[in-house]
Amino acid sequence: MNAATLPFRSAVILGAGLMGRLLAVTLAQAGCKVELFDAAGPEADGAAARVAAAMLAPLAESAIAPPSVVRMGHYALNRWPVLLESLAAPVFFQRAGTLVLWHRQDAPEAARLARMLAHTGEVVPELPAMKSLDAAGIAALEPALGQRFAHGLLLPEEGQLDNRGLLAALLATLQAMPNVQLHWQAPRSIDDFDAGETGQPERVIDCRGLGARPQWGALRGVRGEVIRVHAPEVALQRPTRLVHPRYPLYIAPKPGQVFVIGGTEIESDDMSPASVRSTLELLSAAYSVHSGFAEARILEIATQCRPTLPDNLPAFRQPRPGVMQINGLYRHGFMIAPAILDVAMELLATGHSALASRFDLAPSLETVLP
Repeated sequence: MNAATLPFRSAVILGAGLMGRLLAVTLAQAGCKVELFDAAGPEADGAAARVAAAMLAPLAESAIAPPSVVRMGHYALNRWPVLLESLAAPVFFQRAGTLVLWHRQDAPEAARLARMLAHTGEVVPELPAMKSLDAAGIAALEPALGQRFAHGLLLPEEGQLDNRGLLAALLATLQAMPNVQLHWQAPRSIDDFDAGETGQPERVIDCRGLGARPQWGALRGVRGEVIRVHAPEVALQRPTRLVHPRYPLYIAPKPGQVFVIGGTEIESDDMSPASVRSTLELLSAAYSVHSGFAEARILEIATQCRPTLPDNLPAFRQPRPGVMQINGLYRHGFMIAPAILDVAMELLATGHSALASRFDLAPSLETVLP
């Protein structure tokens, strides 16, 4: 897409989290003049995207996500490499699959999960089929785990990326673009602009997440807690999920022997520090997967609230001509962001989106016109 295919030449984007940065880069690459406003600083300190594992796991997430989100996630797996290739710095990305494990006492819950994933495979047949593993199969994938677990599942071709590396690469790309202006510590609302009027941007795109709640009252926060550790004694090659009595723990290996451990999901917009209970449960569960976590060093215990709509699905709105709002990515932000980006670009270019229908997003569109 280039400037000739867009019916506008200037845009303001509110919110420099994941979606805001992706849209800013894409529009600027298309020749559009872009101004990006964010209430925080360039490190994305206020963004939910900074506190995430950035796993790209549509089949794994189907345990809580509907087929439309699964399809978005599957679509995005092939789009991410293309998007990453255009950035000013490399970003860690892999597609080595997701490993699902469980302790003997949690076998009934694991069987229930396997049935759910099998049903997803029937509903979304384009997904690679999951594979059942015995101890030898687990050891072949992760040698350190073969003696700890007798059974597991491999969800092939699922992936992950480095969320903070991506945010930094998007920032570096934007900073190098002459047609982009970045405004930090500069909170703005859609009410601060008159899109299309003289001296105003032709389009305003609101990607503020929970920051948009004054204009989108249905938004709520869903709290997540994430622990980042440096664990030189742990060798894991792919994201690993542990079937857990209260929530599905995940361990995502990042470059430099850093691991992101998380899984909590609390219906609250409380942004206070993580509780002792959650911290103990996450670290104990990680230790039960690999004893090397006992000597890990805790780098960070972080909390953040994900912007969520009542149906837990993403949505687009046009509150008035020239203004688009994108929100409600919930816990699936990195997994579905390329799909949401491509839908947004189709809508901005023509007012219509074939992808929106493919991903069951059409009901959320309220006459988004170019």
